[in-house]
Order: sequence, then structure tokens, then C-alpha cells
Amino acid sequence: MGFEFRCPIYPIVGDTTAGRSPLDLADQLLGIGLPLLQLRLKQTPSGRFVEIAAELQRRCTRHGAQLIVNDRCDIAAIVGAAGVHLGQDDLAPAVARRILGSAAIIGQSTHDDIQLSRAVDDAAVDYVAFGPIFDTTSKRDPDPVRGLEGLRRAALRCSRPLVAIGGIAVDNVADVIRAGAKAAAVIGAIAAAANPTTAARDLIEQAKV
Repeated sequence: MGFEFRCPIYPIVGDTTAGRSPLDLADQLLGIGLPLLQLRLKQTPSGRFVEIAAELQRRCTRHGAQLIVNDRCDIAAIVGAAGVHLGQDDLAPAVARRILGSAAIIGQSTHDDIQLSRAVDDAAVDYVAFGPIFDTTSKRDPDPVRGLEGLRRAALRCSRPLVAIGGIAVDNVADVIRAGAKAAAVIGAIAAAANPTTAARDLIEQAKV
């Protein structure tokens, strides 16, 4: 059986998480049983990235959760992460598959119909991310907003589990799931919340549609 999201919320922790330590934030999310986390460190030197990823992998293992490393296939391999999430300018999924092996989870970000089609046709890709669905502040130069209608079209064309990303919060996550996403990737709605665990639980509850 191929990869499936076990939870409708796919949290991302990293160096844009509202000043919170990615490890501290991950501890709170692992503590409530979230099964999959992504570590995204765009502004962190490689050496420190490895240290954080290795420690987070240990914590994920203790909780029976899986760690996905954003962009860095090399670091995913070094720390024994479950997989890697690739952007359009990162390694090709087939190359990542050769490095990480057949059991690794490989996701790829897409932002338009052409990128989506390529990802769906790539046998090395386990899940596809699509967005941004709404306006987002988590990226310095985000791609154009695709909206719920764009997400619906993408979901109809996507034969892999589709995760929506970009501006997703408790008041719109249900719409995202109804539009066909199997999960919603979330950064700010959890990291910037006064209580991240409460925010995560609220998101999960709203996503049960």
C-alpha cells in the first residue's frame, strides 16, 4: 500500500515558527500524538540543521512519529528521517529515492498545473503538496494564490495523496479538506497560537468533515 496521511493536519516546524524553538514546538505536537512532522529550516546553517534534525528524529522515534526533512535529502539520510519534502528547485525525486531508499516518504511541492502533472507522473513521489491556497506569510516570495477552486481542480487530477499548503487556519481548514485535500500543512496557525497544542487539536477537529 502507498503512503497515506494518518492525520488531516501536517504540521511544519522550523525557523519561521513565530520565534518558538522548533524542538519545543515539536515536543508539544508529539505530546498530543501527531504522527507526522516536517522540519523546515531555511535560515539555519547546515551543521546546526543536522543537530536539530538528529534530536528531533530521536524525539519522533520515542513517540512513534515520522519526521520529514524539508529540502535537504542529505540531512534526511544523515539522521535517518522517514523522508524528505522537495521543492521545485531541489533534487529530483528520483535522485532522492536513490539516496534514501525504497521505504522513504518523498513529497514534492507544486504550484501550478504543469508542476502538478509532473509530480503525479513521477513514480518516486509519494505525496504532492499544492498551494498556496490562501495568502501566506511563511514564505518571503510566495507563488500566486490558487484558492479553493484551484485546489479542487488539483485534487481531481491528483492520484497521490494531496496536501494543501498556504494560509490554512482553523476557520478555513474544513473548506480545504472538502475541496479534496487529504491533509493540510500548517505553520503559523499552530506556531503563532497562544497555545499550540490547543490550536492543533482545534485544527484536527475542524478537519474532520
